[in-house]
Amino acid sequence: MPAVADFDAIAPVPCPCGFSRRAFAGLAQSPITLHRVDISRDAKVHFHKRLTEVYYILDCDGDAALELDGEQIPVRPGTAVLIPPRTRHRAVGTMRVLVMSHPQFDPADEWATEDERAENVES
Repeated sequence: MPAVADFDAIAPVPCPCGFSRRAFAGLAQSPITLHRVDISRDAKVHFHKRLTEVYYILDCDGDAALELDGEQIPVRPGTAVLIPPRTRHRAVGTMRVLVMSHPQFDPADEWATEDERAENVES
C-alpha cells in the first residue's frame, strides 16, 4: 500500500545532528525510513551498529563536509554519501539533508562516541 509523507507536517525530534523529521517509521510495508534533517554547527559524532544510512545533501554551507571515521569529505547540494554500519560520522557546518536509513531507523541504535555503552563491538 503506498504511503505519502509531508515533512512539514512531521514534528521534528532532536538528534545528534540537530533536528530530524522521520517519515515511514513503523510502516510494515517500508524497509526504510526517510528523514529530513536540519543539521546545526554543533553536530555530534555518532554511529549505528546495524543501520546503513545514505545522506543526500539538499542545502549546505559553502565549506560543509561529512566527517567519516575522522576524515572530512567536502559536500555540496546534490552529493550523496553511503554510510555503512559502525562508521563514526557527523556533519560539519549547517546543512539540510535527506537521510535514508535501512533497516528502519531505531533510536536504540544511535550511539554517541562518548557514551560508555557505545563500545564499537558486536551486540
